[in-house]
Amino acid sequence: MKTQVCIVGAGPSGLLLSQLLHNQGIDTVILERKTRAYVLTRIRAGVLERGFVDLMRLAGVGKRMDDEGFIHDGTVIANGQDHFRVSFKDRANDHVVVYGQTELTRDLYDERERTDGKIIYEVDGVVIHGADSDAPYVTYVKDNTEHRIDCAYVAGCDGFHGVSRKTIPATVRREYEKLYPFGWLGVLSETPPVHDELVYSRSDRGFALCSMRNENLSRYYVQCSLSDAPDDWTDAAFWDELKARIPDEFADKLVTGPSIEKSIAPLRSFVTEPMRWGRLFLCGDAAHIVPPTGAKGLNTAASDIHYLYYALVAKFKDGEDEGLETYSEKALARIWKAERFSWTTTMLLHNFPEQGAFDLRMQQADINFLKENEAAQTVFAENYVGLPF
Repeated sequence: MKTQVCIVGAGPSGLLLSQLLHNQGIDTVILERKTRAYVLTRIRAGVLERGFVDLMRLAGVGKRMDDEGFIHDGTVIANGQDHFRVSFKDRANDHVVVYGQTELTRDLYDERERTDGKIIYEVDGVVIHGADSDAPYVTYVKDNTEHRIDCAYVAGCDGFHGVSRKTIPATVRREYEKLYPFGWLGVLSETPPVHDELVYSRSDRGFALCSMRNENLSRYYVQCSLSDAPDDWTDAAFWDELKARIPDEFADKLVTGPSIEKSIAPLRSFVTEPMRWGRLFLCGDAAHIVPPTGAKGLNTAASDIHYLYYALVAKFKDGEDEGLETYSEKALARIWKAERFSWTTTMLLHNFPEQGAFDLRMQQADINFLKENEAAQTVFAENYVGLPF
């Protein structure tokens, strides 16, 4: 089989890149280790920056997002019983859109199928060959038979545990990582959100987040120990802990109900450099991970897709190499800024085992400064809605 771009991974970044390139007449094939149904069971974030929203519209898959997504002009930050709002509209003249990652992934799948996009599911043994040559190719195994795809370029959109990043030799790669000493216990429930905007809450018991997917589907999180397992937490224990970590004003009107999904995610910050090796380009979690505190995971993938899409179009349409040559540099410049925002927001709102009395006082001072200072709120809002590409 031959194609112009072989995309490894059929998550939202791989699907989005494929659809964008299809609209420009550029042929792609996507390889996916799991099934479509499995990918759509992953419960992920749903806060979209303007840049991601614009890419969805450019790909021709933004209608349901525009019809059903919720525009958020700000967010609430709580500290004990105190809370304040950061207005994205006033401080950054922008907003975010709340639309679940599962739903936008479904939209992308539907469009790729409608346009006869090539997605090969349930593949094993993917190997990227000759990425540092002028003739890369990808092999994979399906139904006990090895297959080969010859291509001009390879986009690695296969996540942190995929093969793409590891294809870059260890002598070339440099990796940066910070592991956090806690995780997030997340619960999805068919209940109305406690507030019409996200609530980020710091308390002496730990961090909590009140989020949503739609008007009757809520997503809540509490900071937990890495040694915990989801089964350690009954629904009743979760709701009691959540109420204890948010201001009484919100706890008193919290609607509880049976959880329909419960999981624990460890938190890490991770970046690999470079994001390009020859004709292999890394995108999304294959190259970087952020803690979810700043709502940047999906959005950092979108910025990668933005840079790579325009670079590939310039190459295939006009023979220009500059976009591909500078892809890693441009992508990483924005990634590190997103990493900084996610890291500082995580440090601001969570309890850390090693915190002493001075550290706690400094944390309180940082939150109070954000509450009282318009310039600090502007910096927060500009980062939250997304820095320009």
